[in-house]
Amino acid sequence: MQKQAVVFNGQEVGIAVPVENRLKFIAVRFNVIDLDNRLFDTVTEIRRAITEHLASSGRAIISH
Repeated sequence: MQKQAVVFNGQEVGIAVPVENRLKFIAVRFNVIDLDNRLFDTVTEIRRAITEHLASSGRAIISH
């Protein structure tokens, strides 16, 4: 596993960093900061968590 950008709706929202055969999510956007430092098994799982988080919080990805 290697570090990789996590892109959601065309925006880079974080980085997936390998940690003991899992991926730690490092948030780079405020609207996903609640997921920062959580461990996941796949990038797909990270994206699913982002979708659920944004839906439950009413937040959206905002372009600058």
